[in-house]
Amino acid sequence: MNYIEVKLFCKEEDLELITLKLESYGIYGSVVEQQSTVDNFLNKKNEYDWDYVDESLLTLKDINTNLTFYLDDTAEGIDLLDNILQDLAELDIEKVEIKSLCDDEWKDNWKQHFKPIKATDYITIKPSWVEYNKGSEDEIVIEFDPGMAFGTGTHPTTYLTIKLLEKYINENRKRILDIGTGSGILSIVSAYLGAQEVLGIDIDPVAVKVAKQNVIDNNLESIIRIEERDIKKGLDYNADIILANLIAELVVELSGSISKNINKNGIFISSGILIEKEDYVRSSLEKNGFKVLEVLREDEWCAIAACLGNGNE
Repeated sequence: MNYIEVKLFCKEEDLELITLKLESYGIYGSVVEQQSTVDNFLNKKNEYDWDYVDESLLTLKDINTNLTFYLDDTAEGIDLLDNILQDLAELDIEKVEIKSLCDDEWKDNWKQHFKPIKATDYITIKPSWVEYNKGSEDEIVIEFDPGMAFGTGTHPTTYLTIKLLEKYINENRKRILDIGTGSGILSIVSAYLGAQEVLGIDIDPVAVKVAKQNVIDNNLESIIRIEERDIKKGLDYNADIILANLIAELVVELSGSISKNINKNGIFISSGILIEKEDYVRSSLEKNGFKVLEVLREDEWCAIAACLGNGNE
């Protein structure tokens, strides 16, 4: 299937009217780029919107406001585009860019960025479309498709969590809660490491769909359950190990309430924490009755393992 990409460069005050006109033609999806959006994002109106951003975004300025939408590259699509452009002629559209896209060319382009990665000495994570041969009999090879959800195993926040999980999961800690499961990678790793029961939760329905499919693809439905849930609204589930690969502010928020979901001598593994915020998170954990067992660091990130009680078996 081919598509027509249409990019309209316009005034910011005309965006709403353009969107309404497109909706009158049955077009409800579009992408908008405008300077005010970038400014609001970088100014962090909500403290937990993001904890790390590529430095190149900090230099974004003077963005020319534009709106992009897509049509089928068919005779009907071309006629529809002609009608839309005529309808928008009364507005001050500065420029229109039109190009044809082939679905087969762009839908899988993102896959080239994902390669097999050794998360630990014994665990290798590989995309489902890549061939990989085990280096040894003991190696655990986990196959999955990240789709549009967070969690590929390639980021320090993920493999630092996996390293701690590999260390603390054992015969006495086999019930896992994975908060913000994303692609489901940490839930799946837990099962491969011997977990008997895993609950992965996420507030994003797209992530839940992706994670469920990855669980099915790994034949782990009998061990892993994925649900669309918000931990802030309460959860009737207790675990021996709780995983939270989030950001520092959310970990701090969780540290005040998560103890009711941890079994005796349970472990709370948190990640997604910038090293500069390590003391901030550690202080909150200790204030809420946790004992920090260890901290792993990689680049600018860290992951913290903490326990309730003395951490002994």
